[in-house]
Amino acid sequence: MTLSMLNRVAGANGRLFHEPSAPPPIDLARIERAVHEILLAVGEDPERDGLAETPRRVARSYAELFRGLRESPATHLSRVFDQEHDDVIILRDIEFFSLCEHHLLPFTGKAHIAYLPADSQVVGLSKLARTVEVFARRPQVQERLTNQIADALAVHLRPRGVAIAIEAEHFCMKMRGVNKSSSVMVTSTLRGAFRDDRARGAEVLNLMLNGRR
Repeated sequence: MTLSMLNRVAGANGRLFHEPSAPPPIDLARIERAVHEILLAVGEDPERDGLAETPRRVARSYAELFRGLRESPATHLSRVFDQEHDDVIILRDIEFFSLCEHHLLPFTGKAHIAYLPADSQVVGLSKLARTVEVFARRPQVQERLTNQIADALAVHLRPRGVAIAIEAEHFCMKMRGVNKSSSVMVTSTLRGAFRDDRARGAEVLNLMLNGRR
């Protein structure tokens, strides 16, 4: 990885991107108790037929929705293979679901990934999609999600360039607050060659977001 690439992966504290240690196993019983209290707090009867199993269901659902906290992108990106291809590789329209950390309401959309292999080192397409899942299945904000995916690819694949774009609808806007149901948030970030060569970066973003040259 070049020095310029490393500088772009480095965070605000000057250290390279790294995954924090995984938290302890999820405490299902604690979630159940919390959901039980929430139902009481909003004026419901958590013992009635329709809600009696809800705390348990929510706990199991949260275990799935936040499983990315206990997963590492290295699991998916550490296995590369040689393939004679030195031009851009793009995987578009990777569907994802995440929960906004501000209200724990869903945001959902599509992620687009592009990278320029170095030394013909490529990774399986399914591994790119699984990397998106690792970071989406956490309490998130879209801006961080975009950067985390880019940084993980830069660190583990060591490509010449990385570009990430995400388009998503946020239910914290659709269901509450301003209640704007058709708004779509778009975020993008460039690393390495795509950032150094702005024309090339713009071209690859256009390919990802519009699917045309």
